[in-house]
Parts: sequence; structure tokens; C-alpha cells
Amino acid sequence: MFDKILVANRGEIACRVIRTAQRMGIRTVAVFSDADEGARHVAMADEAYRIGPAPARESYLRADVIVEAAVRSGSQAVHPGYGFLSENAGFAEACAAAGITFIGPPPSAIRAMGSKSAAKRIMEEAGVPLVPGYHGEDQSPDRLLREAERIGWPVLVKATAGGGGKGMRAVLDAPSFPGALAGAKRESLASFGDDRVLLERYLARPRHVEVQVFADTLGGAVHLFERDCSIQRRHQKVLEEAPAPGLAAETRMAMGRAAVAAARAIGYVGAGTVEFLLDEDGSFSFMEMNTRLQVEHPVTEMITGQDLVEWQLRVAAGEPLPAAQEALSITGHAIEARVYAEDPTRDFLPSIGRLDHLRPPRESAHVRIDTGVREGDSVTIHYDPMIAKLVVWDTSRAGAVRRLRAALSEYQVVGVTTNLAFLGAVAAHPAYRAADLDTRFIDRHRADLIGEPGPASDTVLAVACLDEILRRATDAERAARASADPHSPWNRTHGWRLNADYHHIFTFVDDGKFVRVVTQYRPGSVLLELPGGQVEVRGSRHGLDEVVADVGGARVRATVVRSGADRVVMINGRGHRLALFDPDAAEERDVGGGSLVAPMPGKVVAVMVEAGTEVKKGAPLLVLEAMKMEHTVVSPRDGKVAAVHYTPGSIVADGAQLVTLEPVPEEG
Repeated sequence: MFDKILVANRGEIACRVIRTAQRMGIRTVAVFSDADEGARHVAMADEAYRIGPAPARESYLRADVIVEAAVRSGSQAVHPGYGFLSENAGFAEACAAAGITFIGPPPSAIRAMGSKSAAKRIMEEAGVPLVPGYHGEDQSPDRLLREAERIGWPVLVKATAGGGGKGMRAVLDAPSFPGALAGAKRESLASFGDDRVLLERYLARPRHVEVQVFADTLGGAVHLFERDCSIQRRHQKVLEEAPAPGLAAETRMAMGRAAVAAARAIGYVGAGTVEFLLDEDGSFSFMEMNTRLQVEHPVTEMITGQDLVEWQLRVAAGEPLPAAQEALSITGHAIEARVYAEDPTRDFLPSIGRLDHLRPPRESAHVRIDTGVREGDSVTIHYDPMIAKLVVWDTSRAGAVRRLRAALSEYQVVGVTTNLAFLGAVAAHPAYRAADLDTRFIDRHRADLIGEPGPASDTVLAVACLDEILRRATDAERAARASADPHSPWNRTHGWRLNADYHHIFTFVDDGKFVRVVTQYRPGSVLLELPGGQVEVRGSRHGLDEVVADVGGARVRATVVRSGADRVVMINGRGHRLALFDPDAAEERDVGGGSLVAPMPGKVVAVMVEAGTEVKKGAPLLVLEAMKMEHTVVSPRDGKVAAVHYTPGSIVADGAQLVTLEPVPEEG
């Protein structure tokens, strides 16, 4: 067995590999880009080496630099994880040339499966079922059109070197074919440097079912059963589960045999996944083979009790497979949900930002969290926006779905937009709970799964008000204890003000609209005038951000995460962002400082002054767009602009200094 390995990856999968290696007593070496210097995988490893700037093409895709780091560190083997260089035959060869073991299949197997067309020809010779299609070398538009008509409409155009839905088009008829073909070729060339395509019959409601295979250097090959990966968006997996629900025993056995035959056909070694399309009639056909460990491998581990990374390490070290086929069995059901920083309402556009608040559900025998980030880390433009993989297990699929819904409701992320609510909607959907799955599930149920966010509910507003009141009361109590006269009525915390009613008005900005809540203080409670009517509220705070509230007789547990004027109220895993609006905030925060700061996060859309401009109190300085509203920042006093720190288009954080003022010099 190896004494030291280098993990040529980052994030969640790097942490996952390091965890198993360290359990086995193997020292680990991490690599990192400039963006990842303080990343979790770097902190976990025994050693770490910088490999370049933040862009992946200048760091994690630099095979030469990574091999050099492996040599410098004295690593005996390299684990590529998934993505990046994991299916790069040249990288595997470079490792071998440097005397380092590549923890993966031989380069010949990677190349054989690297082209979808070549892979299908090999599988056809091995007797693996294929979707009717065309995988030939003649790429002329006329030949492709003839083949499409032979296959029958609709057809699917796919990039032979592709993945992740790039270079893929569904074509319904002959008139649409030339345009779709040209588009698929352009996208394939831009994404993979190869514009070749293949054609397949377009199945109406297929399921995506894949089989985990493993082979060693001694001729052994097994499968570890299947996973259903049908819940996808933009041809990328979102929810995966094992075993595939409703799969007949004879179909499971046939798919397993076909997957092992596929692995043997290319002299495979290590972990691989053979992916099939399962039609409504129960027939299945080969789609592609991934020559690496898959993102969704934890569900297989949960139902088999095997550590697939340990299997990889043992096989790469020349050991036989840890278990024979007859020793492998399925226990229970597991589901994996990929938690992404993305906005489902904007076609799953990635969300960039800092993870200001991160509270995953508690791990147990039923709940597993695989992640590469911590609270305070940032999701950047450079890498995949996955936050974590949430994996649940139970003795039945129904039990696993229940645990998934419960765990998703406990997951808290603030600082970026996430797909947590969307995942919860999928898990709660009657069709998903009934295992009515296919690759177009999300498109078919989009209206049920992706709704536009509505206004804050009365409960959310009530919790936000109560949190603010309780925080102010805590501050007042602290001030009273420090006061020379703690019994002064000025230090009371129940809302008393001289010559004023026991009430206060909170103004929130909710999706660009002002919402006013009138609070009337009562002994032990507060009466709120909310959009839906009057509600009596009482409660208490626990820790830094937990609130337990009684809202009109209903007990609510919530988390309120504050960042400047922003408040994110999280109830049952769903968060709603509000901003507490204070028109005097800018002036109050400027007293004695000589500068103006942003009252909330936003975007500078206009600047009215420049350095040297003399301004009067109340003069507009710049316009800040925040919460879909424009806020004009005005001068708190007469003065002279010493500096303007941002230009139109700049994104500013809450509290950022926008303009610096100085007194106007007196004449004479």
C-alpha cells in the first residue's frame, strides 16, 4: 500500500479522498490555486503545494505542474478525483512517466471511452445493448440527415466528446435538423475542441440508470449495483438514488452483467460507471462510460457498506478486489441531493458570494454530508458552485425520502442563493415520492418546483420584528448595567419613551417594496400590525441567531442571520431576505467620521460628484441600487468631496465607504 498520495483536485472530492486515505494511515498531499490557499481540503491534508492562479486552466488543469508537485512531495500515487484531469489519458501517462501510480484506469481505457462514437462501437462488439443511432465517421450534413431519417424522428444530436449537456440538441423533424446540427457542432467545438456528433433515437420518457463497476489488475471485475440519476437539470444530475426504484430483479442482473462486460471489453481497472437509458418498456441501452469515480458514489457506499475510495487505493496498489460479486448485497435505500449555490428561478444560474452562515443538518447513521467548504468560505466564479452533497439512508425508499425532506428543512445557507428550496420541492412532489421518474421530470413539473418567490409572510415579518426587539432589549440591558443609574427610566427595555406611546414602526424592504410594521409594547409581549392583521408575539433568543417565537399562539423556531441592514429569516429550511430600512442611517453613521458608507449591500448606478466638488447638506452624491430599489445617498453636512471610492457598476458591501468628505476651507 502507498505511504503518501497526492490528490489532484479540490473541494468536496479532495476532502472525501483525504478522509479515507488518512483513515488507512496514508499521508496526503493537497494542491491549491491562489483562490484555494485557505480552502478546507488544504487544511485537511498533511502537505500542500501551490499550482497556479485561480482559473482552472492555469492550475488544476496543468498536468505538468501537478506531476511536478507529486515528484517534489515524494508522493507514490495521484488520485485525480472527478472532473479536471480525472479522464485525461495524457495526465495518466505523465504520472506513469514520472514513476507515479495513477489511481484510475489505464490510458487505453480512458481513450476508448473518451469518444462516445468509439465507445458505442466497442460496446456493440461486446454485445452491450445500444440505443438505435448513428456513430459513424462520415460527418457530412447530408449523411447525418439521412441517418436521422433512418432512425426516425425525433432524434438526439450529441457531441461525441461531450458531457454535461453541451453539444446536445433534440430535433423533432427534418426542417429543424440543419439548424440544430450546426448549433450542436458549434457548441461542441467551443467546449471540447471537437465538433463531431452522433445521433440517437430520442426516447420519450427514459430513465438514467447507471451501474458502478470495479476491476482489478488480476482479472477480477464486479458491479456494485445501480443508481437512478434521472432527476436532472440541463442534463446535469441533481438527485441520485440507489438502488433504482421499481427495477425488476432480472433487469438489475442483466444491467450488472452488461456493465461488467463493458469494463472487460476495454481492459478496465479501478472504479468506473456504465450509464444506461432505461425505457418505459423495461429495455435498457448503453449511453456512455465514465472512467472515474462519480459524484454520486456515496449512495452506492450507503447501500453496500463499502468505501469505494478505499477500493480504488487497494486496486491501484495491485491488491485484488476487496469483495467478490457474491459477497456484495443491497441494504436499504439511499438518496443524494446536490446542494448548489445557484438560483433555480433564473435557470439555475450560479450564485457567487461568501457563505456568511452555514449550518448543515447533524450527521448520523442516516445522514451524511460530503462538503469542501466551511462557513466564511466563498463560492467563486472559477469552480463548480457545489456546496455539499447531502446523503440520506433508510431501510426503505419511503423512509429515505422522509429523511431527505427533514434534512433539507434543517439545512441553512446564507450569503448565496441556493437550490435548497427547489430540492425540497422535488422531494415533496407526489410524482417523486411515487418514484415516477424520468430525465424530463424537472421540465415536466417545473411550475410545481420553481415558483417565483412571494412577499414575506406575516410569520417571517413577525420573527424579524421580534428578533430586532429582543436584540435592542439586550443592548439596553447591557447599557443599563454599565450606567451610573441603572434604574433610570431611560434604561428601561420594554419600549418606554418620554412623551411617547409604547409603540415603534419598523420599515422593511422586501423585494423592492416597503413594508411597515407597527409594534405596540405590552407586558411580556408585543402586538404587531402586520399586512394580514394584528398578531400578538412573544419569544426569546438563543445563542447568536436562534429565535423561538410564539406568533399568535403558534410556536416557531427560526434563525435570523444579520449582515448590516440585511436580515435573512430562516424557517423550516426556507430563507427570506429583508432589509431594515432606516432613512437616517447614512447620516447617523457619518457623525465625526468624515465619510459616507453604504447603508446596505448594493450596486452603484450613478455618481453625481467628483473629488473637489463642494456640496451642501442634503446634496445627492450617488445612487445605490439595493433590494431592487434605488437609494440616493446624500451629504450629511456642508463639505468638500475628498474622494469618491466607487464608479457606476461597482458592487459594494454593507458598510463600504462610498465618499469621503472634508470641511470646506474657511476664506481669509
